[in-house]
Amino acid sequence: MRDELRRRLGTTDAVVVGLGAMLGAGIFAGLAPAAAAAGSALLVALGVAAVVAVCNALSTARLAARHPQSGGTYVYGRERLGPLWGLAAGWAFVVGKTASCAAMGITVGHHLWPAHPQAGGVLAVLALASLSLAGVERSARVSRWLVAIVLVVLAAVVLAAWLGSGERRAPAIASDLDARGTLEAAGLLFFAFAGYARIATLGEEVRDPERTIVRAVPIALGAVLAVYLLVAASALAVLGASGLAASPAPLVSVVDAAGAPGLEPVVRAGAAAGALGALLALLLGVSRTTLAMARDGHLPRALATVHEATGVPRHAELTIAAIVVLLVATVDLRGAIGFSSFGVLAYYAIANASAWRLRPDEGRLPRAIPAVGLVGCVVLALALPTSSVLAGAGVIAVGLLVLGPRARTRG
Repeated sequence: MRDELRRRLGTTDAVVVGLGAMLGAGIFAGLAPAAAAAGSALLVALGVAAVVAVCNALSTARLAARHPQSGGTYVYGRERLGPLWGLAAGWAFVVGKTASCAAMGITVGHHLWPAHPQAGGVLAVLALASLSLAGVERSARVSRWLVAIVLVVLAAVVLAAWLGSGERRAPAIASDLDARGTLEAAGLLFFAFAGYARIATLGEEVRDPERTIVRAVPIALGAVLAVYLLVAASALAVLGASGLAASPAPLVSVVDAAGAPGLEPVVRAGAAAGALGALLALLLGVSRTTLAMARDGHLPRALATVHEATGVPRHAELTIAAIVVLLVATVDLRGAIGFSSFGVLAYYAIANASAWRLRPDEGRLPRAIPAVGLVGCVVLALALPTSSVLAGAGVIAVGLLVLGPRARTRG
């Protein structure tokens, strides 16, 4: 046993991991609650979420190139702002992304075993946890296939929306613009973008990180933004904002309304594949942040153990998988998305604050980028449903109260 990871992933692998994390339940399930909040301003909300995500991605990529270690913003906050801020970022990431894992598992269960969605979700988590334990290279190969399946299915949805026999309408963009609802929707949609952090949290397993991470993050985010805009516009054209908001499976409803019901099982399979890919990437990312926090003594030291044969943090992955199984059995999808969004937005707020502290000789970004990212994260986090804000802030606060004194003494 050891506590160091191996650098095995190239640029293509890193991009695929990011795509796998983003092309998941967010696009298949996140459009409905976002449309309910934003109405016809859904595309505006998507644009707001994208601007914040781009700023976060640029800040994260620059920091990851300077600090190519597992842990992401936990490491950046610790090195740039101090141990307590690093702990806050790490804890927010772990709890927020553990909730994301639960959301992905629930999505898989609803699409593959609708009669017993919780049991289906639990089986999915157990299967992918077993795969993750086999090593990061094998996980990246599986992610390639899952990403390919999702992209083909989303292309089929878009083609059905515009070429099918159903009625289409020009999306009435922002005809009923409500600032509060649009920001809430942007916060919920941010859940669908946040997967690019998986590339940074795998920094210790990426070859030539200063080059690979800086390239992989914007490539993955740009590709996903283009896909999301196209899919969201197609869904609005077929269902309208109210129809989209009312659907428990929005893209299934799109192909039905477009006159292509034969695609329904294909879309369900694609949703499951997307959620599985995101779940796999999330398990990788959360376990690596847990590893980094355990190395510093904030979590049990046993979680920092790396298996000699497979090169993965086995104890951290098993622990996270067990917690996710419990959540899949007890929470609902929309609650998991809201809670996850709050935790991840808090995490990225600290990332942007850390990027602000980069020096010019370290390739510091224009100050406007981390500033917009920081303000955007705070605004979107506070615009989420009140229950998500209270639950997220409470869990993060409890974590800091319990673990904070040790962080200060280690500073």
